[in-house]
Amino acid sequence: MTYSHIAGGETHRFDTLAHVLAAASPLRSGDELAGLAAPSEANRVAARYVLADLPLTTFLEDLVVPHEHDEITRLIIDSHDAVAFAAFRSMTVGDLRDWLLADTTDGPALERASRALTAEMVAAVSKLMRNQDLIAVAARIEVVTKFRNTIGRKGHLSTRLQPNHPSDDPRGIAATILDGLLQGTGDAVIGINPASDSVKNCTDLLKALDTFRQEFDIPTQSCVLTHVTNSIQIIEAGGPVDLVFQSIAGTEAANNGFGVNLAVLKEAHEAALSLNRGTLGNNVMYFETGQGAPLSAGAHHGVDQQTLEVRAYAVAKAFDPLLLNTVVGFIGPEYLFNGKQVIRAGLEDHFCAKLMGLPMGCDICYTNHVDADQDDMDTLMCLLGAAGVNFVICVPGSDDVMLSYQSLAFEDARWMHGNFNTRPAPEFDAWLTRMGLGRDADRRALPDLGDFAKRAGLVA
Repeated sequence: MTYSHIAGGETHRFDTLAHVLAAASPLRSGDELAGLAAPSEANRVAARYVLADLPLTTFLEDLVVPHEHDEITRLIIDSHDAVAFAAFRSMTVGDLRDWLLADTTDGPALERASRALTAEMVAAVSKLMRNQDLIAVAARIEVVTKFRNTIGRKGHLSTRLQPNHPSDDPRGIAATILDGLLQGTGDAVIGINPASDSVKNCTDLLKALDTFRQEFDIPTQSCVLTHVTNSIQIIEAGGPVDLVFQSIAGTEAANNGFGVNLAVLKEAHEAALSLNRGTLGNNVMYFETGQGAPLSAGAHHGVDQQTLEVRAYAVAKAFDPLLLNTVVGFIGPEYLFNGKQVIRAGLEDHFCAKLMGLPMGCDICYTNHVDADQDDMDTLMCLLGAAGVNFVICVPGSDDVMLSYQSLAFEDARWMHGNFNTRPAPEFDAWLTRMGLGRDADRRALPDLGDFAKRAGLVA
């Protein structure tokens, strides 16, 4: 089907719905690399006029990735809630934007919308919204998940403590964990990206994390971010897996590039549930995404990177995760060239995932070959704090020495808590108080964690 718009005597034609979506997207280097970006600002504005007038039902009839060729499309269409969608059936994409921004559209209404809207509808409406619109709507949405603590309540901000080490040295990892806990981080998860992805090494890391968690009775969860098939093996061998991690994307072919499909994710989900390790809830999955992954795998089907990113959220939603985050600036300048593009993508990702009812966090980050700096990350940190992000990722001194990229520091999370008047997860917050590590504690001491520091060989 062809779409068109006339402006200033010029006719702008778009051959497919995917073409409309791509041309309507804010400029980003990944779409330019793929040859999908609007050739001019006039063309971009024309695409947005077309998009605003499209009925939402269009996205149920004109599929951007063919149903017969892609299991993610089949998941989206076959699981669509037609009853919930009835309230939106007569709307265009522009109408949906107006409804989202209306003062009368509150949190419960947005929760109902999450059951009605497909990934492509959500991606489409985000393309019509300014940054402040994305923030305003996302801030109204509360998505709560539970395992050993409660993540996502209004007035709370959680953190992933990321103690990566280039050789998985236990003392280096222990030093980072101690540093993070002393700063009040780690309630979302203590999550290690292993330098060695062997099942034995990942099992050893999990056992060390679990022993420490139990000894100090920390109400959090641990995760070693190994491939999902390794996690299944570790579970089958009796290893202490709290959360199963996997990077995911928005097309079947891109997920094949990650070595996963929906069947493998279902197997892992069921395996993790069988362990019954959660004390407050059974959200056992942890997913990461990032705009550009399908294009980097040559698996984008001519669809823009932001629309495909939102399709990845449909995958996550099928498995009821505890945590989902975008690694927004990690994938490189080929996909998000500079700080402006990274900031916009971070706000889009957060808004779209939250509107789909997902517990969205963000690795507010960049690699050193992206045209961005820590001031850009401060800006995104502030904007996502205002938007009510569920959690952020923190590393020592903003510098991950294993993955060689820049993220937030533990001190940044403390700054966010102070300036946005938020607290960690309630159960973790209470533990910090018991340990003398609460917001008003004297942080010159090491309280009971001094024993941990001595046993780890960090102090005499």
